[in-house]
Amino acid sequence: MSLMKTLAKVAIGVAVAKGAQKMMQGGGARSSGQVAADGLFRGNHSPQTADAQAGNPLEGMMDNILGGGAAQGGLGGLLDQFAGSDGVDTAARPQSPQGLEDLLGGLTGGAAGGGLGGLLGGLAGALGGGGGGLGDVLGSQFDSTPQKAKTPSQDQEAAAGLMLAAMLQAAKSDGTFDQGEQAKLMDKLGDVSQAERDFVNRELQKPVDVAGLANAVPQGMERQVYMMSVLGIDLDSQEEAKYLHDLASALGIQPQAVNAVHDKLGVPRIYR
Repeated sequence: MSLMKTLAKVAIGVAVAKGAQKMMQGGGARSSGQVAADGLFRGNHSPQTADAQAGNPLEGMMDNILGGGAAQGGLGGLLDQFAGSDGVDTAARPQSPQGLEDLLGGLTGGAAGGGLGGLLGGLAGALGGGGGGLGDVLGSQFDSTPQKAKTPSQDQEAAAGLMLAAMLQAAKSDGTFDQGEQAKLMDKLGDVSQAERDFVNRELQKPVDVAGLANAVPQGMERQVYMMSVLGIDLDSQEEAKYLHDLASALGIQPQAVNAVHDKLGVPRIYR
């Protein structure tokens, strides 16, 4: 197993637990007079299709929707699209992430000279599109993806750990991700290693800390981390909207770039 495979599992589990059904109902997300007619949870990807109506379980639908790399669309394809700092005020962010080593601990090779050092020093290689990019590797981890799962680099494992933390923190942001839902999510992890299971459980127990998360994000990953955070919530409360606003501000993501992420996912915008 790997953190990348764990990220795929958690993406499905959190999406199901935290409002995936709501996001996918009604055929469109309406906010501030805008209608998202297509997106990850809309249009051709919507479970309002023949396959969904045939009675496929929600988890299977989510695997089909989220699976796939850049060529197939899905979560991996979107991650590759949002690599880089377009729409991000990089001048407002630290040049190097602070707290990333504390966040990931020994999961990716231990000390900074291992996986974490690779992430800090070789970020472009980890995030780039194409056959070896982060999104393509993540897309290969879903059961619905016909290709064989690709082995992530240490850099990509570190990036997956950071995105796991982002999704899990967002899921807790409105205070409704209760112990029962958390226990169900842990059960869905399957045959992950004990270190990976401990990492997920530790992130579930941590208090919400927007500044701490933002300080751990390397330049170029801001919109990717934000996108994974949006997937962790159903965006039907002021608490969730405020959390996303605070996170976007801490990451230096401009409102128009935030709206672009929401449009790609087919979920309501938080800015007019």
